[in-house]
Amino acid sequence: MKPYVICHMAASIDGRTLLSRWSPEASVSPGLFDRLHEELGGDAWLVGRTTGQEYAKGSKYPSSTKDVFPREPWLAHRDAKAYGIVLDAHGKIVWGRSDIGNDPIVVVLTEEVSDAHLAGLRSEGISYVFGGKQQLDLPLTLDVLNRELGVKRLLLEGGGITNGAFLRGGLVDEVSLILFPTVDGAKGAPAVFDSLEKEQGRSAPVRSMTLESHQVLEGGVIWLRYKLQNE
Repeated sequence: MKPYVICHMAASIDGRTLLSRWSPEASVSPGLFDRLHEELGGDAWLVGRTTGQEYAKGSKYPSSTKDVFPREPWLAHRDAKAYGIVLDAHGKIVWGRSDIGNDPIVVVLTEEVSDAHLAGLRSEGISYVFGGKQQLDLPLTLDVLNRELGVKRLLLEGGGITNGAFLRGGLVDEVSLILFPTVDGAKGAPAVFDSLEKEQGRSAPVRSMTLESHQVLEGGVIWLRYKLQNE
């Protein structure tokens, strides 16, 4: 069963998401994103490898192991209030921690990942599931998260490449966009939805978008919520 997927992001008025490039800086309200994240009430939140790497604290895992692990879910926690899901297809992230903001980390891997990496994850008490053999299958990943962890409401929180992949896959049910009164104004910054070069020209199968709510918040910030109807 597919969870209900809300893409929850903060952006400048030109749709860019790199806060360090925004101006004026005073327009950024500390803690607002997290407050609205909590208000949305997800069972889990999900980011891609690049965003996930920003949370990592480790240096390396063992390069080899004598153990051979089955390619099936290994879950250190099943009863958390919320989970931090990170797509890391080929096992690149060395965590050095087992939670982010008290939300247990769950890594989504492909079956090609090494046993040594799995041993490293297990040694730190980090849960993992598999979302494909050689590359991640996003519908399969959502099904696994629902089946294994009971995730019914998922907050998709980027970066833009990950968000774009879910969008083009017809998997985003709602967009929650916090629009700040600030601008980036230059080429090169990541966007709310983005793509790899090889994916240029592939449009999203969105049939319609319906404005569900809009709120003007402190400092002129606007919170927009749109329901999506996919083809």
